Amino acid sequence: MLPVPEGAYGNFFEEHCYVVLHVPQSLKATQGASSDLHYWVGKEAGAEAQGAAATFVQQLQEERGTLTVLHREAQAHESDCFRSYFRPGIIYRKGGLPSDLKHVETNMFNIQRLLHIKGRKHMSATEVELSWNSFNKGDIFLLDLGKMMIQWNGPKTSISEKARGLALTYSIRDRERGGRAQIGVVDDEVKAPDLMQIMESVLGRRVGSLRAAMPNKDINQLQKANIRLYHIYEKGKDLVVLELATPPLTQDLLQEEDFYILDQGGFKIYVWQGGLSSLQERKAAFSRAAGFIQAKGYPTYTNVEVVNDGAESAAFKQLFRIWTEKRSRNRRLGRIDKLIHVKLDVGKLHSQPELAAQLRMVDDGSGKVEVWCMQDLRRQPVDPKHHGQLCAGNCYLVLYTYQRMGRVQYLLYLWQGHQATADEIEALNSNAEELDTMYCGALVQEHVTMGSEPPHFLAIFQGQLVVFQERAGHYGRGKSAPTTRLFHVQGTDSYSTRTVEVPARASSLNSNDIFLLVIAGVCYLWFGKGCNGDQREMARVAVTVISKKNEETVLEGQEPPHFWEALGGRAPYPSNKRLPEEVPSVQPRLFECSSQMGCLVLAEVVFFSQEDLGQYDVMLLDTWQEIFLWLGGAAGAWKKAVAWGQEYLKAHPAGRSLATPIVLVKQGHEPPTFTGWFFTWDPYKWTPDPSNKEVVEGSPGTASLISEITAEVNSFQLSRGPGNGRAGAMALQALKGSQDGSGNELIRGPKSGGVSSTSASINGALPREQLMHQAAEDLPEGVDPARREFYLSDSDFQDIFGKSKEEFYNMATWRQRQEKKQLGFF
Repeated sequence: MLPVPEGAYGNFFEEHCYVVLHVPQSLKATQGASSDLHYWVGKEAGAEAQGAAATFVQQLQEERGTLTVLHREAQAHESDCFRSYFRPGIIYRKGGLPSDLKHVETNMFNIQRLLHIKGRKHMSATEVELSWNSFNKGDIFLLDLGKMMIQWNGPKTSISEKARGLALTYSIRDRERGGRAQIGVVDDEVKAPDLMQIMESVLGRRVGSLRAAMPNKDINQLQKANIRLYHIYEKGKDLVVLELATPPLTQDLLQEEDFYILDQGGFKIYVWQGGLSSLQERKAAFSRAAGFIQAKGYPTYTNVEVVNDGAESAAFKQLFRIWTEKRSRNRRLGRIDKLIHVKLDVGKLHSQPELAAQLRMVDDGSGKVEVWCMQDLRRQPVDPKHHGQLCAGNCYLVLYTYQRMGRVQYLLYLWQGHQATADEIEALNSNAEELDTMYCGALVQEHVTMGSEPPHFLAIFQGQLVVFQERAGHYGRGKSAPTTRLFHVQGTDSYSTRTVEVPARASSLNSNDIFLLVIAGVCYLWFGKGCNGDQREMARVAVTVISKKNEETVLEGQEPPHFWEALGGRAPYPSNKRLPEEVPSVQPRLFECSSQMGCLVLAEVVFFSQEDLGQYDVMLLDTWQEIFLWLGGAAGAWKKAVAWGQEYLKAHPAGRSLATPIVLVKQGHEPPTFTGWFFTWDPYKWTPDPSNKEVVEGSPGTASLISEITAEVNSFQLSRGPGNGRAGAMALQALKGSQDGSGNELIRGPKSGGVSSTSASINGALPREQLMHQAAEDLPEGVDPARREFYLSDSDFQDIFGKSKEEFYNMATWRQRQEKKQLGFF
């Protein structure tokens, strides 16, 4: 086993095996999680290589102890955890001779190879036969000719795949050529004749049509929810595999002296080893998993993850209904409980987003509140005097406006009562879209179900949230207001208190709570024997909403006769202390969302950061108590996002509550309750200059990038010369020229991970008078109006802008726009 240089990370030779050790550096990302040790097997690796790697893994495992998660990875079938280490993608390389152990030779230009690029969030590039037979309509192919790299995008590839493919192409160029290679992109063969001629000079002329797109074989969430737990033990000389349970699984099924296999739909196998299992059993973990895979008839490349008692991965723990950390649970929950019961410091919530995220509070709830009720499928404003009075049969929009870091921010709650009809729920969503349009897409939208309101929603009503069973003010619909009503006061402070109407009968009472009984307008505060002073204080706040008349205090055991008569007579009721809902100690997880055959497909990004959020992405962040759907500025499937969140909850093997709040967040409008889950967050990453009043999208669009690559290619004289029907001689000479790296190098424009195409319709630089102060329709054919300055010659650009193109494109986007406006290039 030889160490791999850091510059070659992500390159894997098919005849080799690799061992990858990852030790998390971020305490926030791991919350005490273990390290990960991966054993990777190339598809052409021999028995000797596999044996050497396995031995090395065992040595490392013994050295590091039980706080290490072991993974067996097979080429092209790696776990999301493994793929997350290598961004923007993994490169599979042919061969495996000793000379190849150098992995990457920087500045090597004498090369001809074809890479097949595919994937979603996790891309991979595989060396394939240098032939048109390798191509298909649904993937991306990179023809690497040393000084020239041509990315060919299949006609069925999505815009996000093209963007990620280009990011990987840039990465290969920068790492293997030191940035000194041209990149051309063929998005439409008809519009890129010169690049196609170069491709045909290497691959020959294509005969026949391209192969159809290869169907994706991604595992959807329903398949991943099919889990079974097996108890593995020895009986004599035989190994017994006993099916123990199906979802929902509970943690107490795992006994520390035993050994278990958890089968997740056949696509992944987990091996759990109890703390009292022997060293011999631990060494046999992979072999037992391999035997199980063979017995089940699963593919040999099935992923295996071995976890130890007390060092389980986040993915494993979230397969169980509740997972409690043995050592840190009481300390962690106690700290959060203490924080939420003190008066919140708004400054701390703003300066410490991790605190806002844990408490689920963007501020203390003192901002501006507007409420609309859905009536006759239209939103009707609610009088501020009745803002906290909701009805189980209605739906409401609650718009909360606050300031953070000098910026006005918005949070729109979509509250859905238990008795609301499907039409009302649909009207709620459509009215929310209208409001979001009115606010130029700046609203963070949180879908809230009655009874599962987050702390901040409760805080904005300051303990005066009351949910009535009947429609407020709508008793005229053939009904009269009941003379006897019973309300349950739930909570001990303004961040946790709601008052909900319950059936007016004795069995609804509980000795440890407070209830408000309204009889003919008179309100009786019934204090159970187990209630405390905080509960009593909040009950007196709630009573002002329910009744403006006299109130009387009634202690449990001292009720007057008419109290029981109003409830239909005495009856048994609970007296046991209600335990607070247990919040699992789980690590937040980030997934990319996509759809395949109508089913949700997720790709997890482990040890995530802000850089993992791309403009074409729809990302799902699961913090257990909330589901965030983050929408990139150019994401095309944002209308499906909430439905994807609901599908995720329904298919979750842990039996998640469907009432879990779902929060819709758009790029550039992230609240601290979202950003606080990231180790670092740059709030200005997607923010334009405040003085620029024009609506600015987060990233440049497709057309602009197409023209950038066009200009790059033409800067290298790949375009046709006047009267020349063939590719320019300079282009072909560059491909065959010396390897000293001098001469015709690429003049780099603004680098981007976006989608690019190229054509050869523009012959070099254009005169400044054809570009300055021109309407879009008057520009020369093929010029992108948003990037017209890029078509200037270097000397004209320096003369007009007072700087080089490289200096200009290294500036912030808003500053580029400002200069272009002043100089007539906008």
